[in-house]
Amino acid sequence: MEMRAPKGSFDIYPDAKERWQDTVYWHHAENVFRHLASVYNFKEIRTPMFEHLELFQKGVGEGSDIVSKEMYNFLDKGGRELALRPEGTAGVIRAYVENRLYTSSKSSKLYYIAPMFRYERQQSGRYRQFHQFGAESIGLSSPLADVEIIELAWTLYKKLGLQNLQLFINCVGDHESRKAYTQALKDFLDPKFNELSSDSKIRYQKNMLRILDSKDLADQKLLEGCPNILEFLDDNRRAHFETVLKKLDELGIKYQVDPKLVRGLDYYDSTVFEIIAMKDHERGLTIGGGGRYDGLIESYSGPKTPAVGFGTGVERIIQTLIEQEANISLSTPLVAYIIPLEESQHQLAYILAHTLRSHDIACDVDLTGRKLKASLPYASSQGAEFALILGEDEMKDGKIKIKNLVTRQEENVDKNSVINFLSKNKS
Repeated sequence: MEMRAPKGSFDIYPDAKERWQDTVYWHHAENVFRHLASVYNFKEIRTPMFEHLELFQKGVGEGSDIVSKEMYNFLDKGGRELALRPEGTAGVIRAYVENRLYTSSKSSKLYYIAPMFRYERQQSGRYRQFHQFGAESIGLSSPLADVEIIELAWTLYKKLGLQNLQLFINCVGDHESRKAYTQALKDFLDPKFNELSSDSKIRYQKNMLRILDSKDLADQKLLEGCPNILEFLDDNRRAHFETVLKKLDELGIKYQVDPKLVRGLDYYDSTVFEIIAMKDHERGLTIGGGGRYDGLIESYSGPKTPAVGFGTGVERIIQTLIEQEANISLSTPLVAYIIPLEESQHQLAYILAHTLRSHDIACDVDLTGRKLKASLPYASSQGAEFALILGEDEMKDGKIKIKNLVTRQEENVDKNSVINFLSKNKS
């Protein structure tokens, strides 16, 4: 039996050997996202880890890499075709339709923090189990909803401590404009078909726009001089997109329009965007992205409802924070470490810990029986601000010795005044 995590997955634990797997970074990222989502009035939604396979085939697209190559799908014992979720939006929209959330409000603002699954080649920033933050703004067709989602993503990265970010944005238009553009792109690529990569030849048959998303350098060379999708937009989509750009200007969020940006999911139908951590003015990892998907809810048998959202990879955020040496607070909230010097004082130490915790003072107790000289350095390594030393002499006098582990100062404090002392002096 191989006692190790499956390939492409990993553990997250305290003081991890790989810093990005350390729970303290994950808590930082999750806390910032939950707080910011609340500030923007997004409410949390939690959906199943697996869904019916058809949900992703219909929404994400059978011709997408996610569905055709990367999805973990299986038959359950009842013969039903299921799949581990490869992305978050499809499940959120399924829940929105199934639970008729549209009956209680004209709009809903939802967020999630959840693991996703894709069968990918393991490399930096890509894993077979990975984690995403996501936010979906449902029910608003206004370009200001697009701007709010982009602003939320941009502000999130800034609050987390990320630097050197670049926003790339595009508009892929409605069905009719995409149909006209697809034909123009086909005409452009027809003479070059045999030179396309094998993946792009498949995309040529299934979803022409996905060729624009090819990472193959030869494909990108062949695409030089291709038609510009922005020239095929109808008046409504063009006005919508121009308003989005204007409002981003007003907010001081810098962007670069990229007519080849299409994203890897078939449900996008207007604004699309990606935020990338730049390296020496070159594109680095895509930290997150999203866009508008006004047709998805209707395709899931819901009412015609506009929507826009984004998703962002937690692993990539944390790895980029570490790479950029971001200045973030990683201190533990442990206030007190209680050290009984004799085994007979263990019970008393635990009662003291119970009292401190009941007053929301984070603490721990040393029950190992180690000597004081060993306990104090351990208390410091745990991030405790104070060591509470229960010695026989002090206890006889109703005192507890409190040592500040930063300043190294000591003070004997009446046992009935310990809570007040710690509350006043903790940082």
